[in-house]
Amino acid sequence: MGIISSGFRGRRSENPALPPGQHETQDFPVLTAGPAPLIPIDEWEFFITTENGLRLSWSWNEFLALPQEEITKDIHCVTSWSKLGTVWRGVSLDALFENVETTSDFATAHSFGGYTTNVPLWDLLGGKAWVAWEFDGEPLERAHGGPARLLVPHLYFWKSAKWIHGLELTGEDVPGFWESNGYHLHGNPWREERYS
Repeated sequence: MGIISSGFRGRRSENPALPPGQHETQDFPVLTAGPAPLIPIDEWEFFITTENGLRLSWSWNEFLALPQEEITKDIHCVTSWSKLGTVWRGVSLDALFENVETTSDFATAHSFGGYTTNVPLWDLLGGKAWVAWEFDGEPLERAHGGPARLLVPHLYFWKSAKWIHGLELTGEDVPGFWESNGYHLHGNPWREERYS
């Protein structure tokens, strides 16, 4: 499985908004493991499954009918670029979890196309994460995860799974794709949790 990159531009900075080892870029590099799946809107859904088998799901129209938020956050890629002040629109995970009862501490994010990544539940709730469908005032491009991606901006960006399909709640922290290939289980950029 190859990695596609548009390359990086930028330089290291003493900017306090940058975690250690990061440099700011004005670009939005595209890093993808495998091809970008094409997801027709009428086939799109977002699901949450719990440890007791409960499955909730939203169609695209049901998803758009949920309370929408504008989110301005810095994002940080494990490959060392950071993009500051990015603007997104989407639905908070808090809203999606409103009717979910669970004792699970972890989630596996599943993407259309088969990508997975693990995220502790406490990193997804409390105003920390969204399912985003708009970037910089425009529908999210397919190359960046459109029609919708997970947005967990306080963790390295591989945790913000592109082409998000849903969340499987688990009792254990089950490594996802990159985590099974040597990336850190958690991915906090301020602690440089890049690799295991």
